[in-house]
Amino acid sequence: MNMVAFHQNSTDFILLGLITHPTFPGPIFAVVFSIFLVAVTANVVMILLIHTDSRLHTPMYFLLSQLSIMDTVYICITVPKMLQDLFSKEKTISFLGCAVQIFLYLTLIGGEFFLLGLMAYDRYVAVCNPLRYPLLMNHRICLLMVVGSWIGGSLDGFMLTPFTMSFPYCGSRKINHFFCEIPAVLKLSCVDTSLYETLMYACCVLMLLIPISVISVSYTRILLTVHQMNSAEGRRKAFATCSSHVMVVIIFYGAAFYTNVLPHSYHTPEKDKIVSAFYHPHTNAQPTHLQLEK
Repeated sequence: MNMVAFHQNSTDFILLGLITHPTFPGPIFAVVFSIFLVAVTANVVMILLIHTDSRLHTPMYFLLSQLSIMDTVYICITVPKMLQDLFSKEKTISFLGCAVQIFLYLTLIGGEFFLLGLMAYDRYVAVCNPLRYPLLMNHRICLLMVVGSWIGGSLDGFMLTPFTMSFPYCGSRKINHFFCEIPAVLKLSCVDTSLYETLMYACCVLMLLIPISVISVSYTRILLTVHQMNSAEGRRKAFATCSSHVMVVIIFYGAAFYTNVLPHSYHTPEKDKIVSAFYHPHTNAQPTHLQLEK
C-alpha cells in the first residue's frame, strides 16, 4: 500500500449504528443493554457452573463452556460500542480499532462454526456409540477440538483482515452498520473490490462446508439410530440431547448462509444489520440444553 492510501486509511470511520438517527435513543439503549446484560450474565453463570459443578465435568459441557466464552467475547466487541454510539455525536471508530474488530469477529465466528460442528460429532458419539464415548471423547480429544476451533477461526481472521484494510477508503467514512463488518466496510472503498468479495465469499462457503458436513453426517447417523430404537423413553432422551444444539445450528448457520452465500441482490443495509444480530442469539438457548441433560 502506498503512502497516500495509508494516509487515507489512517483516519477514523463513522458507525451509523443499528438504527440510523434514532428518534428515541433512550428506550433503544435500555432494550439493547438489557439483552446484552442477560446474554453476558447467562454465559458467565454457565461457565462458572460448568467449572464448579463436578457433575458437569463432561466433554459436552466442556465444549459448551468454550462456546459460551466465544459468544461472550463476540458480544463484548460489538454491543458496547453500539450502546456508546447511541448517545455519541461522533460515533467514530479508528482505523486500527475497525481492523481489530474485524479480526476478532472473524476469529470468533469461525471458531463457533467449527465448534458447533464438533459438538454435533459429540452428540453422535453419545447417541450412537455410548459405550465408546469415554474413549472417543476423552479430555485430550476435547482440548484438540477446542484448540482446532480457535486456530481455524483465527486463520479466517488473519487471511481476510489485512486484505480488507489494505483497500483505499478515500470517499465517505460512514459505515452503515453498528460494527465493522467486512461487506459494509468494503462499500466505502474507492476501487473495485468485486474480485476480492467473490474470493472472500468462496472462502467463507468452503469454511461453512466443513462443519456443515460434520453436522449433516452426525445427525443422519443419529436419526437412523433413533429410528431403530424400540424404547420410547430412549427416543425421548436422544431428541432431548440434540434438540437444543439443532436449534442453535439452524439459527446460527441460517444467518451465516444469508451473509455469505446469498447474492448481493438479496442484501440491503437494514437486512444485513438485523441478520448480523442473529450471530449470537444462541446464548439463551444453551441453558435449555443444560437443564435437559441434568
